[in-house]
Amino acid sequence: MTVADKGIPSWPKVTIRLYDDHNAEVKIAGRSHPVNHHDPRQAAIALIAERASQLGRPVKATAVDSDGSSWPLVVHPDGTVDAIEVAPKAKPIWPIVAAAALAVVLIGGTALYLLVLREPAAPKPPAANLLPELPAPKIVPDQFIARPAPPGWTTSASWTIDIAEGSAPAVSPDGSEVAVLTEDQKLVVLDSNGKVLWQDEVPRDATNPVYTTIDSKPVLAVSTPKVLRYYPGDGLEPTEIDLPDSAEVQFFGSSPLITFGEGDASVISNGTLHTVEGRPRFSTVLLAEGDKALIARYGGPLYWSQAGKDLQQLTLKPPPGGTGINHIAMASAGRALVVWNTKKADVVIPTVSSTADGSVAAACPQVDQNRVENWQWVPDQTGKVAAYGECVIDFTGRKTSLLDDFEPLSITGTTIYANADNTLSSIVPGGGKLTPLPKNAARPWGVAGNRAIVVHGTVLYALDKK
Repeated sequence: MTVADKGIPSWPKVTIRLYDDHNAEVKIAGRSHPVNHHDPRQAAIALIAERASQLGRPVKATAVDSDGSSWPLVVHPDGTVDAIEVAPKAKPIWPIVAAAALAVVLIGGTALYLLVLREPAAPKPPAANLLPELPAPKIVPDQFIARPAPPGWTTSASWTIDIAEGSAPAVSPDGSEVAVLTEDQKLVVLDSNGKVLWQDEVPRDATNPVYTTIDSKPVLAVSTPKVLRYYPGDGLEPTEIDLPDSAEVQFFGSSPLITFGEGDASVISNGTLHTVEGRPRFSTVLLAEGDKALIARYGGPLYWSQAGKDLQQLTLKPPPGGTGINHIAMASAGRALVVWNTKKADVVIPTVSSTADGSVAAACPQVDQNRVENWQWVPDQTGKVAAYGECVIDFTGRKTSLLDDFEPLSITGTTIYANADNTLSSIVPGGGKLTPLPKNAARPWGVAGNRAIVVHGTVLYALDKK
């Protein structure tokens, strides 16, 4: 059957190369999949149909035979294949070609000057592959009346958008963008004024979007059980990396960490997965920063693993009064949570250490060891404030304070939201007072421009500032 390709996105780019009666290669978004089969055509189509099933739509493919001839196809999730209508080639216009040749002879002197005496112009770079245009989502202003607005924000929403049930938005670190998953399985990126910057279809099992860094470049990532997809922005097509079976993608560090198997893990470098090497016995891979992985033993120390280099031990400096490492609790981008022993039995110092040089970034007041067992680490995106359980931290002013029954929930800007003595509250570290809030007050996911991004049900609201 022959069909038109209208309405079928051009992403991911798929190519089938048939080498002989048993061998072929399928490339999907730049990822190579060798095929060795008694019927390589059938095996290649099955592989592409599986990807089409993940996307929930047909995909376009180009088949290249062993003699170099090629033809475009559409592969459906059920494995059926259609040929794409191709416009007939235009007839050669020989008179114009002959006239052009004569003109070249007549202006030979000028051509000689352009080719020999003048430096050639730099070749133009190839045009970037853009995402296909999709129908725009409905974006309208509204009033946020379902719950009390967060402190400092009005109930007036300059713009709203419906999002997928159970999904969470992502606000870029600089507050210029908001990324959401919509009910019709699209990834939509908007600016702080609610203007759609770009969008793309994503698989049904795609996770919430995350702003992260890969190969030293900021990207927006989503993952499925089989694929990590990341977008460079500006409406450009993404890169896809196939994931091992039972893999999970973690974003605790500045870059994704892929974990699988019995504690095995990989980082991403140059668009491919690289296994974390040299992991000591009884250690855990905590996070990834670029092509490096941070590893820790429970009782210390910390290590950095990087492909092609020896394992580097990170020497942790103790806080005043610290006598030795009790345990390493967790880590985030640039920070490790280290609990230190003191001269007093069962009394410890919870500490935030730099994973760059092991120095103390913040030391909390001494507490009973049992008190820190269930503390949660909630940092902000800019490294200005954080909460480690009941310890509230102001990195800028280098101050810490202890608040009884304080359970941090989230941070927006420099405001920490928490349950304090079973009451929803907020505080700005470094001198701010603990402020009780209405029980069901909304907590912002972030601030985009001058608007707080909140969610109620399946609607995202961009609230104006007071």
